[in-house]
Amino acid sequence: MANEYGSRAALKARLNIEPGDTSADTLLDSALGASSRGIERTTGRRFWLDATPVQRTYNPRGRIVRDTDGDLFLVDDIGSTTGLIVESGSGASWSAVTGYETSPDNALVDGKPIMGLLRVGGTWGPATSRLRVTARFGWPSVPDDITEAALIQATRLYKRKDSPEGIIGSAEWGVRNLSRRDPDVWALIEPYTLPGF
Repeated sequence: MANEYGSRAALKARLNIEPGDTSADTLLDSALGASSRGIERTTGRRFWLDATPVQRTYNPRGRIVRDTDGDLFLVDDIGSTTGLIVESGSGASWSAVTGYETSPDNALVDGKPIMGLLRVGGTWGPATSRLRVTARFGWPSVPDDITEAALIQATRLYKRKDSPEGIIGSAEWGVRNLSRRDPDVWALIEPYTLPGF
């Protein structure tokens, strides 16, 4: 299991599976993985943090927002300033950029990612150049809402093995179709969804 937003132990507890029972571990891991990747596809972001800094190159067109304080360069979520390097250039010619601030203010302290780099009173250079960012991308830690949504969805996916056609039944409620989207999962992840997703 890698970068899932819930633990197998927590999922077993929700499903009343004994901790020592390993017979369903493969199915549980699959459900957790699928629910976590589904949350990423739906929100347009991932909530785990790179273990080490990773380098990404950006075309600044469409990513620079003009602000009264300067130019704001919109980046993928950055969850740590450790190893953060910003460079401008192209091809084999790159130069370090300094004199920027992270945005929003206090994001990491509040448990949220940095989503922009503000060049106070300045610009990010000509539109023909590229911007290269080396950082630990992702979120500083997985929000509780995302963990809860992943566990709800994983529980639902695990139970699908008993309702392959999306139909479930009980003595109390009779036969019924599973809804296409779980309203609780959607309510938990919607505030984290990037515009356009």
